[in-house]
Amino acid sequence: MIYNQSEFSLRCEWGAQGVAQLAPISDVIVIVDVLSFSTCVEIATNNGAIIFPYAYKDESAIDYAKSVQAELASHRQRWTTTGYSLSPKSVSQIPAGTRLVLPSPNGSFLTLHTGNTPTLAGCLRNCQAVAQFAQKYGDKIAVIPAGERWKEDGSLRPAFEDLIGAGAILSYLDGTLSPEAEVAVTTFQAFQQDLLGYLKKCSSGKELIEKGFESDVELSAAYNVSDCVPLFTDNAYVNSRLQT
Repeated sequence: MIYNQSEFSLRCEWGAQGVAQLAPISDVIVIVDVLSFSTCVEIATNNGAIIFPYAYKDESAIDYAKSVQAELASHRQRWTTTGYSLSPKSVSQIPAGTRLVLPSPNGSFLTLHTGNTPTLAGCLRNCQAVAQFAQKYGDKIAVIPAGERWKEDGSLRPAFEDLIGAGAILSYLDGTLSPEAEVAVTTFQAFQQDLLGYLKKCSSGKELIEKGFESDVELSAAYNVSDCVPLFTDNAYVNSRLQT
């Protein structure tokens, strides 16, 4: 297949079509949604929470949360100070054992389309740990920058922060890089010295800051501060260290 980068062991492609092309032929797949799904999942599972991805922010999420006996994360509202949401800060003190449904049209949606391929959530905070854990599954590793969606038509908006996050993970992996993966690594290395500065200046970062979530950008820009690897199992992300 032309588009699946199968001649290389380390692959990188954007969004839902990236998952569709790469998941079936890879030993493990890493979903990268830096602002904010992957960062939120890393922080929450590091605290011992159990995170159920859900693709849609609609009424069906309420029924799903009830079906898995979990709380439902709310929409991230301007200046909100209470309740769990896609805001990484909102889950920074989440108690161990909390079951939380996290609706997201990007990171959650992609997670739920990886099929039987082992799936991890990666971000800047845990990039080295995720890379090392991924290699336990085999040499064929797919890293998927989620991207964002244009509000006007819902189409994919390739996002600076997710390319950076994908490159950070790929930079710790051993193997042959596809050109797409090599671009991600090179981009990460070009901006590595000031991750917070550039995350604040990129479109997604400016959007969050404008809405009052600068602290989320700061949490997301933290580099290699966590050894937590969120592993998707039984419809939920859990800290892989807690798995037997």
